[in-house]
Amino acid sequence: MRNHDYAEDYEEKKPGMIREILGFLVYVAVVVGITFFIITFIGQRTYVSGSSMESTLSHGDNLIVDKLTYRFADPKRYDIIVFPFRYEENTYYIKRIIGLPGETVQIQDGSIYIDGEVLNESYGREVMKSAGLAADPIELKEDEYFVLGDNRNDSTDSREPNVGVIHRDEIIGRAWVRIWPLDKIGVLKHQ
Repeated sequence: MRNHDYAEDYEEKKPGMIREILGFLVYVAVVVGITFFIITFIGQRTYVSGSSMESTLSHGDNLIVDKLTYRFADPKRYDIIVFPFRYEENTYYIKRIIGLPGETVQIQDGSIYIDGEVLNESYGREVMKSAGLAADPIELKEDEYFVLGDNRNDSTDSREPNVGVIHRDEIIGRAWVRIWPLDKIGVLKHQ
């Protein structure tokens, strides 16, 4: 009689166990799906490597990149953006937008000129020594942006031929929140 009871108990538990396993698999699939959606369309974590954005961002800073805003609005001057480096897979640059579509950018004697007017900005860490490509006027097309690192003399940016102007569809998102180091946690100022 005991063996018979055990068999009944086992048969009763089997569908419950299968239901639990299926429930767990559905749960894992939903978590993976939500994570994929967030990383693809809303935001993702990125790591700052190098000093090209000093003193705004430092080597080792961890950021959350906002990938949603630019689906509804255009990038603005001084936004800190993330975009892929064209010549190296899985390498991303983080720079500040200086020139907007339709504008002409030129750098002379360390000053940035937008449409012939000096751009009064305080993000540059020091006076630029090299104008690079921007020694001559650069006319931005309707989907192009000119970007610079805040540490202008130690930054590979739109002044360099291997970076050049950034097209709208290359922009992954806008640096939004610094999450590491703990003493610098907070929303980044863009304007």
